[in-house]
Amino acid sequence: MNASLGDATDIIGILVSVIVVAAMLVWVERRLLAVWQDRLGPNRVGPFGLMQVAADMIKMFFKEDWIPPFADKPVFVLAPTIVFITMLTGFAVIPFAPGVGIIDFNFGLLYFLALSSLSVYSIVLAGYASNNKYSLLGGLRAAAQTVSYEVFMGISIMGVVMLSGTFNLREIVEAQRDGWFIIPQFFGFIIFLIAVIAESRRTPLDLPEAEQELVAGFHTEYSGMKFGMFFVGEYLGITLSSAMIVTLFFGGWLGPWLPPLLWFCLKTAVGIMFFILLRGSLPRPRYDQLMAFGWKVLLPAALLNLLVTGAVVLSMHSPLVASSQALAWEFGAGSSSFPSREAGASPSGFPSWSLGTSVRRENQC
Repeated sequence: MNASLGDATDIIGILVSVIVVAAMLVWVERRLLAVWQDRLGPNRVGPFGLMQVAADMIKMFFKEDWIPPFADKPVFVLAPTIVFITMLTGFAVIPFAPGVGIIDFNFGLLYFLALSSLSVYSIVLAGYASNNKYSLLGGLRAAAQTVSYEVFMGISIMGVVMLSGTFNLREIVEAQRDGWFIIPQFFGFIIFLIAVIAESRRTPLDLPEAEQELVAGFHTEYSGMKFGMFFVGEYLGITLSSAMIVTLFFGGWLGPWLPPLLWFCLKTAVGIMFFILLRGSLPRPRYDQLMAFGWKVLLPAALLNLLVTGAVVLSMHSPLVASSQALAWEFGAGSSSFPSREAGASPSGFPSWSLGTSVRRENQC
């Protein structure tokens, strides 16, 4: 059932919070990289350099917003707004906590995949409209990289869909009460992680804007607020990718003692720090190496993970396995050493990770 979770105030609060977090990540990334690389980082403008973010924003506001005379002006202006809007609207389906969110879609996972596909239009249009050879090459790289890694990203999360029996992100979180999907879907998680890094075009997979090769890639001709929208859109993408990883593989808001919303925020913060750590740790591969790795390694691995997960789910649903589990339960019911059968527990007494049995009947249409 599709349901709206928040009123206008909640929607505005969530979106404003997300934008503020994305802006503050500029400071967080600089400070964390400085700590990991044994240097100071921003520490002059305000306490701990916190006002550096405000200084950067003021600089972008007052910097000349120049449009090259040789550019396709309508498309040149439209391109940065696409990535900003697609990344921002992606948070509409993120389940932050029980009752906290914007909208609850039965097809929330498909909605996320669709928006991640749309974001590449921003890069391609920016490269085309700039009428610059370096920008065009960056746009072409982004198109090939995104189209390729979307395939592996979609296949890698089908195991999660099999285990939960739904595309609804809130029900996927609820299906992990017996155990996070990172355990049965570890290989799917690794593939999905690499794919979202490539989709977000973050170092070391930032080939569309490799400065040693393409000056700045697709945004070479951009300045002022248009460049700022690309910049903030990248950090929105990092936050959205981290939130989706937490939702699909790390139990979302589930956790002991702390409030659910705090658990979700803490897990997402760890994911963001991992993205930042990669930037300061790994070198950039060649473009042909990135594409070859995707099609020759990730695609077979994703298909193998899908086949194995499907075989396990089907075997757990087969009549022979069901009858043997029932027989084992009846045989051991009188034994004190046999695990007690509680509500919702599997006959074997072990976490079942739902295995597709938690499909809500109202979602079947």
